[in-house]
Amino acid sequence: MSAATPSTDPSTDPSATASARPLPLLAALAALTTLAASLLPLAGVPKAAAAVRPADQLTFLVRNSGTSHDGSYTLRCRPAGGDHPAPQAACAALERATSGGRNPFRALPSGTTCTMIYGGPATAHVTGTWHGQSVNARFKRANGCEVDRWNRLVPALPRLS
Repeated sequence: MSAATPSTDPSTDPSATASARPLPLLAALAALTTLAASLLPLAGVPKAAAAVRPADQLTFLVRNSGTSHDGSYTLRCRPAGGDHPAPQAACAALERATSGGRNPFRALPSGTTCTMIYGGPATAHVTGTWHGQSVNARFKRANGCEVDRWNRLVPALPRLS
């Protein structure tokens, strides 16, 4: 006589090990975590909330522009504010200028070949924080490269013709 070994169903056999059965509490927690993570963008919270960037704040000191923008003003972004004459447009210009990992505050490398187009005596000194990085940049309009560098930040810097 042969004895048939009955197959055991882990969900009904109390002698089955715990590892063979799904743990309902862990499964529920995993589902809840997944749901919460998927709802974060809807709430306006980035997935990596721990990596929240500090607010950007820059101080501009503009001289010799020949415009009403000579002087010192502050720009804050996210949200846009400060005493800058056009904070929203200025923040948007800075975001465009830094897209793709570019750094519009970096000085031109020495030895850069530029056209000898003088853009006037205007200068600007920008200090503060942008995208979590310290900024201490000087702008002038002494040649074509410097004029282009300035113009990429308009209207953060004043538009000059």
